[in-house]
Amino acid sequence: MRDLFDDVPEQSPFDPQEAVRRHIRTPQRKRFYTSAGVAEADGEFSITLDGKPIRSPSGKPIAVPTRPIADAVAAEWNAQGETIDPMTMPLTRLANSVIEGVIDRVDEVADDAAKFLGSDLLFYRAGHPETLVAREAQHWDPILFWAADALGAHFVMAEGVMHVGQPEPAIKAARAAFPTDPWSVAALHVVTTLTGSALLALALAHGIRDEDQVWAAAHVDEDWNIEKWGVDEEVAARRAARQLDFKAAAGVLRELAPAAG
Repeated sequence: MRDLFDDVPEQSPFDPQEAVRRHIRTPQRKRFYTSAGVAEADGEFSITLDGKPIRSPSGKPIAVPTRPIADAVAAEWNAQGETIDPMTMPLTRLANSVIEGVIDRVDEVADDAAKFLGSDLLFYRAGHPETLVAREAQHWDPILFWAADALGAHFVMAEGVMHVGQPEPAIKAARAAFPTDPWSVAALHVVTTLTGSALLALALAHGIRDEDQVWAAAHVDEDWNIEKWGVDEEVAARRAARQLDFKAAAGVLRELAPAAG
């Protein structure tokens, strides 16, 4: 998943959609191993292919913090058919990203996710119809109340899409609640970019909302339009691909929540 950290101006370190576009143009590699497993050493876990540990694209050893995450990564490798499809291996791609681009710049990646706090999805509300207004409030207001009460982050709401500046103390208060370990920061960044909301990612990381609630909250407007106009198959396919990455990142946040704090 090294490609998610290309030095492209104005591009986030994690860009799952760009990764999809690149992968479509990349031939898939034939499966070259029989089975994947997990090996433990010094309190960390590595994923092995026929007994040999996998490495990142640049050759760095991949160390996974917990056995459940390692087992899930190994399961991705075991699930491959005659060819290896990286887009069906979101945890493996996340592991590569952590090793290649997060461990040595945790604060930078966290700060990149925190940029969303200046224009978070939850701040911009529909003015009509009433059903959509109510639905946004149902999904989004509890997160904003939690941010204000628990984090001391008091944000400003706006109707429509015109940008509204957010108080710097609110942004700093929410940023202070970010996790600090590389895997959690990487996962939080993925959730933030996929949902358009750092606050939803924080709510997930702190156990205020589960992954299904966060995914639904991130698609309130889209789901309302689907109910009115029907499903666009191309849009639905892109959403399904994004959800695969989302679920992998959400699982990491859930697994590391006690350690991440």
